Amino acid sequence: MQKIAPFFFCLAAWLATFPAQAARPQVVEADRIVAIVGSEAITLTELRSQLQMAMGRLQRQGTPLPPTEVLERQMLERMIMERAQIQAAQELGLRVDDTQLEQTIGRIAANNKMTREQFLAALQKDGITYALFREEIRNEMLISRLREREVDSRLVISDAEIDNFLVQTGGGHEEFRIAHILLRAPESASPDQLQKLKARAEDILQRAQNGENFAELAAAYSDAPDALQGGDLGWRGQDSLPAVFAETAKRLKADEVGDLLQSSNGFHILKLLARRGSNPDDDGGVQQTHARHILIRVDEIVSEADARRRLEDLRERLKHGEDFAELARLYSQDGSAATGGDLGWINPGDTVPEFERAMDALVDGEVSPVVQSPFGFHIIRVEARRVQDMSQEKQRLSARQALRERKMDDAYQDWLRQLIDRTYVEYRLEEE
Repeated sequence: MQKIAPFFFCLAAWLATFPAQAARPQVVEADRIVAIVGSEAITLTELRSQLQMAMGRLQRQGTPLPPTEVLERQMLERMIMERAQIQAAQELGLRVDDTQLEQTIGRIAANNKMTREQFLAALQKDGITYALFREEIRNEMLISRLREREVDSRLVISDAEIDNFLVQTGGGHEEFRIAHILLRAPESASPDQLQKLKARAEDILQRAQNGENFAELAAAYSDAPDALQGGDLGWRGQDSLPAVFAETAKRLKADEVGDLLQSSNGFHILKLLARRGSNPDDDGGVQQTHARHILIRVDEIVSEADARRRLEDLRERLKHGEDFAELARLYSQDGSAATGGDLGWINPGDTVPEFERAMDALVDGEVSPVVQSPFGFHIIRVEARRVQDMSQEKQRLSARQALRERKMDDAYQDWLRQLIDRTYVEYRLEEE
């Protein structure tokens, strides 16, 4: 199984600045439509509700507010991107079942050092119903699964790329905290469109270099998903940044804004917030797990409930003494079926996070409960574990992951641009 690097929701920044986003309100009869995305309408009430929440978050973060009309347009663009992705996920048959949703909400409460009851009370105190909160988290998870399926899982890292990467980096471990503004170029943009976009980017760059608040500029103008967090990308290793970012970051001093950058996705403006060194882990010992699994995929014919039920039936048969390898040969729906579901020796990070968490919780010989991942539903059996000296292999695994992270953001932005360009979008915000 190829690793799908996790898509980290914006929940950390979001939950740290309660209240959370308001879910979409009911449309009243006189409500005006401000945009149409595919077959769905976005109303003025929805837009203003989201705008109020965004303004509240920016104020609590201490970010000066852009003009309301600028932030309103920015918020509408973000809502259009969200709707387009949710519609695409639904068309592919992706779903988030209630069990996984509740587990995720439980982890959010735990990460905020709250019991479930305390977390629900905090939501209520801020005027957020649990039903609305659940819907927002469900949408976040759905978009995450869409990205994992359509973007992250399709990234290919060749051995030649790894070799070149190791030569270039020389084992460097410097980390950067960067803020970012993206002006996304349309798919197949004309030279005239690119020139106008570049002129706009140069104007924003000049304002940033003249000392205007970068977070405010990002909130007002950036097309990146982190715009309303001031464009802050958090701490990123040099080797996991897109190459064009890494080269610029190395040249910048703290609080310095770099020159305008261009990529296939559009134009970028970077500000270096801070930099630091980190200690590499020189221990070459890696714990490996030998595991088998049975996978049932979800598609137009097999629902999530059907897949889960099939695997529960197989778990019952295993409890009554049937052979895991034989059942995997008969029922598993991936390439490992021919070898009885044998996945070989698995290193940390080789599999998707959901699979790895479930596998790591097992003792040798134990069969997992039904586990959902972007590939479908699994049951997992751990055959054995060992610690292997893999100094060189570990270095190459780290390089592969760094290259994957470096490519993911650009690949996602490129895919998102194509999705928006093929989605029917009608703007009505300026209508009287």
